[in-house]
Amino acid sequence: MNNNISNIGTFVSEHPEKKVQNLARYLSEDNLKRAFFKLNKRKAIGIDGVTANDYMRDLDANIHNLYERLVHMTYKPLPSRRVYIPKPGSNKKRPLGIPCLEDKIVQHVMAEILNEIYEQMFINESYGFRPKRNCHQAVTYLRNMIVTRKVNYIVDADIKGFFDNIDHEWMIKFLEYRIDDRRFIELINRFLKSGIIENEMYYETDKGTPQGGIISPILANIYLHFVQDLWVEKIVKPKSRGEVYYVRYADDSQICFQYKDDAERYYYSLIFRLNKFGLEVAENKTRIIAFGRFTKSDMEKRGIKGKPNTFSFLGFTFYLSQTKFTHKFTVKLKTDGKKLSAKMRKASVWLKHIRHH
Repeated sequence: MNNNISNIGTFVSEHPEKKVQNLARYLSEDNLKRAFFKLNKRKAIGIDGVTANDYMRDLDANIHNLYERLVHMTYKPLPSRRVYIPKPGSNKKRPLGIPCLEDKIVQHVMAEILNEIYEQMFINESYGFRPKRNCHQAVTYLRNMIVTRKVNYIVDADIKGFFDNIDHEWMIKFLEYRIDDRRFIELINRFLKSGIIENEMYYETDKGTPQGGIISPILANIYLHFVQDLWVEKIVKPKSRGEVYYVRYADDSQICFQYKDDAERYYYSLIFRLNKFGLEVAENKTRIIAFGRFTKSDMEKRGIKGKPNTFSFLGFTFYLSQTKFTHKFTVKLKTDGKKLSAKMRKASVWLKHIRHH
């Protein structure tokens, strides 16, 4: 039996109308072992204290034992170990869930399977945690849309505690839209319900998916694909009077409008849309701002003094400007030291060519 995970992507592209079946067979010993070798061996350990070196001492037997438990559905993920890391630009801390080693192995294979299924469904404007896509591309795309298209208003929206509030029932429904495999879905449900250990206390997880889990980014993308991306593409854009441009990186999104009334309609609709799926807009971080080539002249006509609004996206502050010699409208970026996200900290300095164009 061929258990090459890339076969799933081939099937999905050839049969876009069919649900995918028999996914549990891709949790083979070969794929599990390959996932083990792909793991970062220096990552923090889970509640069982098992390290990669411990597991490696009898790798074949350990992988076979894990495989047998998966086949017979006796495998149950252990609770994640909750730790806290500093939150960029804030005195608050961000919770992370550290899975045990075996759970990381299984999650790795399952994430690969989900990527093969859903990657072909995702819209082009989604950039987070996807193959050959990164935050630089998302920032560049947004800047180019503002500079070259009819953009006058931006809805700068923030979802409150997104990863902690993903609704499990909706998550399963979104997965079942494309997957017809009860065993595979049940494994994902077990991960969602596996709980958290914090200060030696166990806490049930009836919603959310822990940041730190290998499978969490793809689950988050699937959730927001149905909740936000498709809604923007199929409802918001067609019903808007003017042009609309959208970009999303994980739970960070920006949407640009030609007309203010379209921006206002989206702003209020977004509140109800997110509420339907168990999510909430962070009202103190969500706003409509005038931002585009005519913003400065409009302010002058109306006698408004001061500088035009700026906004931040993925650790960069966007501000209106002019090119150095031709004085044409442009948008420039600067790093926001307080808000520079962890996603961007790992990236190389890339901004020079944009600052001078």
